[in-house]
Amino acid sequence: MGSWLSKQIDPTSAHFSYLVISVFLLAYSFFSDFIRNRLHLSEPPLATAVGILFGPQVLGLIDPTSWGWSDTATQEITRVVVSLQVFNVGIELPKAYFSRHWPSVGMMLVPVMTYSWLVTAGFVYAIMKTEWATALIISACLAPTDPVLAAAVLQGSRFSGRVPRRLRHMLSAESGCNDGTSFPFLYAGLLLFMGESTGGIIKNWFLSTILWQCALGLLVGLVLGHFANRALRIAEKRKWIDPASFLVFYLLLALLSVGVGSTLGLDDFLVAFGAGTGFAWDGWFANKTKETHLANILDLLLNSSTFVYFGAIIPWSKFVPGEFTPGITLGKLVGLLVLILLFRRLPIVLLLKPLIPDIRTYREALFCGHFGPMGVGGLFLVMEARARLETGESVPLPHPPKHHPYKKQIETIWPVVCFILLGSTFVHGCSVAGISVASHFQRNKHERAPLLAAEDDGLEGMVHEGGGGESEPSVSGDEDPDP
Repeated sequence: MGSWLSKQIDPTSAHFSYLVISVFLLAYSFFSDFIRNRLHLSEPPLATAVGILFGPQVLGLIDPTSWGWSDTATQEITRVVVSLQVFNVGIELPKAYFSRHWPSVGMMLVPVMTYSWLVTAGFVYAIMKTEWATALIISACLAPTDPVLAAAVLQGSRFSGRVPRRLRHMLSAESGCNDGTSFPFLYAGLLLFMGESTGGIIKNWFLSTILWQCALGLLVGLVLGHFANRALRIAEKRKWIDPASFLVFYLLLALLSVGVGSTLGLDDFLVAFGAGTGFAWDGWFANKTKETHLANILDLLLNSSTFVYFGAIIPWSKFVPGEFTPGITLGKLVGLLVLILLFRRLPIVLLLKPLIPDIRTYREALFCGHFGPMGVGGLFLVMEARARLETGESVPLPHPPKHHPYKKQIETIWPVVCFILLGSTFVHGCSVAGISVASHFQRNKHERAPLLAAEDDGLEGMVHEGGGGESEPSVSGDEDPDP
């Protein structure tokens, strides 16, 4: 009987993965309101913890390497997930958002992101003792804020109602743009390994990265989104399309933008963000779908599963000195993480606060400076960096090569980026709980609510539309009352 039963049961690592991920998502769904609005926790750190617990380092039930998957799989998974999320950011922004708020988003993308890139590179260079070019590549992977983590905090919870709409929209727009705008920073570091003259490096960087990948990528996305909007309007008006296909059109357009971007060698994320922005520019689609919660469904399914996957592939063995990475130690990685969390964004956002119209108080600048999560986008960028170093093309080798001129750089980039992403996932993913607890103890004893009760008041020191500290009413996707 026992031998017969053992033949019927086939518990492979992949099968356990289906079981673990589905059980986690079901359990989270049952308690989602309590977790998000009482404990103030978001999905990414919980999903990452599940991946670590059931991954090869602890219980060993989820081991993606045993599925025959390679680094190419990680690259494509993260490409699709981040592209879908930045497309969704474009959809969720208010009608014609950038026509009014481009100065604030521009300041967050250019001076803030450039500072983040350079100061992080300086920390990596000084602490990890890498070459300057390697430090620039690592810092480029960590420069953008992650749209997946940002969405988990800025949308769909009572806490998000305590943050003024203009800040939520600005941070969302920044997270949607800067995964794509990180490519110039990444390729600036990569081109230093190409052995070209300074003039050749600048020419290649400007023509290939700035003009072709970024500028053309954004333009193609905007045009694609605009014409998709026109086509869908005609189909809906003439009743050619049924309700189910109407909703699926959203997902298919996002995937189309990924296919167009990757096929033409454009910046995938800017194509996807441009397509979402162009598609929802007039607010029509947002109004049509505001009751469907389609974006939240995709977040729960795709993003949480991706963080489980990330938790399972964290290279724990690489966090100690190795043959090619003698300078990597756990103490250095922890020190680097602390410095990056403290100085990557906070100083520059506080300094530039008078020049960012949507940030009105220094308390708001402190919040925006802290809230710069790093996540899935960094995983894609590190795979892109390794691919360029390993093969000179956009597709990485299945696994890091045993012998390669850039073996040291390849072996250094992956564990350093993964450790910082891991730390950011937990620090930023749990920040809401920390802010809520701090807000609770800042009240006087007559104002205090139960520690884990829902909090509807505005964050102290933040300016909410309508005055006072009261929470804001929800608005539809085509409204933007902020000046």
